Amino acid sequence: MISQLARDPLQMDHSTDVAQTPHHAVSAEFSRIAPDVRLGVGVRIFAFVNLYGCSIGDNSKIGTFVEIQKNAEIGKNVKVSSHTFICEGVKIEDDVFIGHNVSFINDKHPRATNSNGSLQNEADWQVVPTVVKRGASIGTSCTILCGVTIGESAIVGAGSVVTRDVPPNTVVAGNPARFLKIVEEA
Repeated sequence: MISQLARDPLQMDHSTDVAQTPHHAVSAEFSRIAPDVRLGVGVRIFAFVNLYGCSIGDNSKIGTFVEIQKNAEIGKNVKVSSHTFICEGVKIEDDVFIGHNVSFINDKHPRATNSNGSLQNEADWQVVPTVVKRGASIGTSCTILCGVTIGESAIVGAGSVVTRDVPPNTVVAGNPARFLKIVEEA
């Protein structure tokens, strides 16, 4: 179940700089969590986080220096490590691991300006969705291009650039990420 984060300053434990609500632990100092963020029960959020318009499922952990944009969905029991950027249009299912410094991309042809020189705005481009399926793991410093699906229980090696779909239960790595082997069952 996802609930709105309580914003009552009286619920702040200033001795530890952590907001204590009945269902969340949020590092309050230097974080920005917009009122439209939906948090599940037991979500843990650390300092220097920027969240707006997103949803985060039960028991997930959001590390320091993470930004999660509007219309991004994070499932239950997900660990998002520090310095990660999750943009609009990204859906991360349950039980996923996201390593440090992972960046998701949501535009195939990013530009600052239109042909007439005016700055682009939301009407000038289209979000291309990306899905990370249940139980997948994405290693440190990966870049995930838009429009791909990373399959269930797949592993993306550190430093990889994912340019196309990753099949379930496979290990990929490199730039571009290529198939290395089948994931052995634990």
